[in-house]
Amino acid sequence: QVQLVESGGGSVQSGGSLRLSCAASGDSLSTYSMGWFRQIPGNEREGVAVIARDDGKILYAESVKGRFTISRDNAKNTLYLQMNSLKPEDTAMYLCAADRTYRLTLHRFWYNYWGQGTQVTVSS
Repeated sequence: QVQLVESGGGSVQSGGSLRLSCAASGDSLSTYSMGWFRQIPGNEREGVAVIARDDGKILYAESVKGRFTISRDNAKNTLYLQMNSLKPEDTAMYLCAADRTYRLTLHRFWYNYWGQGTQVTVSS
């Protein structure tokens, strides 16, 4: 079973950039569909970007299209999220998720493995 640990969060000003990393252990990342989700206290967890296993197809939430880029390095067993042109509304806890089956969906219910999250705070 895979374990996921996120890093790279922090505080930035509006317009800034951050790169999040999700390091996997216990299994090979290449056999999982992976995704980034975010959550604000009191709100539902929302999908940000996902990348499917096998064909590597990618799906982004409309709110981050053109600003965020998801990628994976199977050799390093790590998933990334490059976040540019950050806005205050991007402030949230960002979590990495994985599932052994083919997934190309932003719905959180379809992912079985989760990290603890890394906080991103964007000030105006």
